[in-house]
Amino acid sequence: MRKRLTSAVLATTFAVSAAFPATAATRDLLDGLPDDIVAGALVRHDGIGAAAGPVTADAHFRIGSVTKVFTNTVVLQLVAERRVHLDAPARRYVPGLLPGQYDGVTVRQLLNHTSGLPKPAATPNPLDGPGWWLKSVAPRDALTASFAGATGVPPAPGSEQQYNGLNSLVLGLLVEEVTGHSFTHELERRIIRPLRLRHTSLPDGPAIPAPHAQVFVNGDDVTEQSPYPWAEGGIISTAADLDRFLIALFRGRLLPPAQQKLLFDVPDVPGAATNTKYCFGTEACFSVGGLMRYRLANGEYAWGKTGSRPGWDNGFFATRDLRHRVVYSLNPTGRGSDLGHVVAIVSAGLSD
Repeated sequence: MRKRLTSAVLATTFAVSAAFPATAATRDLLDGLPDDIVAGALVRHDGIGAAAGPVTADAHFRIGSVTKVFTNTVVLQLVAERRVHLDAPARRYVPGLLPGQYDGVTVRQLLNHTSGLPKPAATPNPLDGPGWWLKSVAPRDALTASFAGATGVPPAPGSEQQYNGLNSLVLGLLVEEVTGHSFTHELERRIIRPLRLRHTSLPDGPAIPAPHAQVFVNGDDVTEQSPYPWAEGGIISTAADLDRFLIALFRGRLLPPAQQKLLFDVPDVPGAATNTKYCFGTEACFSVGGLMRYRLANGEYAWGKTGSRPGWDNGFFATRDLRHRVVYSLNPTGRGSDLGHVVAIVSAGLSD
């Protein structure tokens, strides 16, 4: 059913808790929401959450590409178990999946986005007409369409970093081929259940558990969405669960020391020109572990990941020593970029 976001809903604001330990900049930002750019926001800073707009601090949300950190972690566990070799050609584990020109692509290069795989084919979007948010595409079909539409000569594997969701689709299929189980099974067995992430799931249908924000794109209620992003961006979670995952990951609970170092191993290669929207510059910023490196104003690096789905812009970041950490989820109105809000939340949340 088609619904519109009313001014009454946009005017609803939940008070920011007095106990919320955010800096004044973050508190001021939340106090100023909703605005023309963001209909609702939740932020969890150093373990304490707050929200503004028609959303609660314990709400479920579609984490989008934050999923990639989970995916890379599962693959690095297989590397630790010596079931996958980091610098072996990926085709060894997914025979017949990659066209011949990508035969030299290694598992490491899929993990750190230096594979040179082509630009992804178009995914479901408003141009597809009514109900586009419920349309689906299987991982192998998405890869086939992307390879078929590729033009030009791909960059040599390992020569530059280009953030690309196709890498994660290949990695998800690699997990299935190596283990003989579904990617969802391995995700649950290796991360979700051991960490007791009771509000985290990789769904196989469009529903999202309550509580959650009601989100809109061009006036359409798109809260229920196709789960097609899968290993690339399909997980649903909460700020508390993502905070728990982030702490466990940084403290080495999920990976042994050799693979733990790879969480922060960014390749020494140039970033592709189209990488600037992700890395906020021309240098490479993604690690083998799937984390994004972001330089704070004080020169220190924060590590984390951004992710989005229609109606949600999310992310988590922390200082490497976990001195500070922040998880956020915004509900953009579509009337402009919310990048300024994201930068303000991350910068303020990780500053001393």
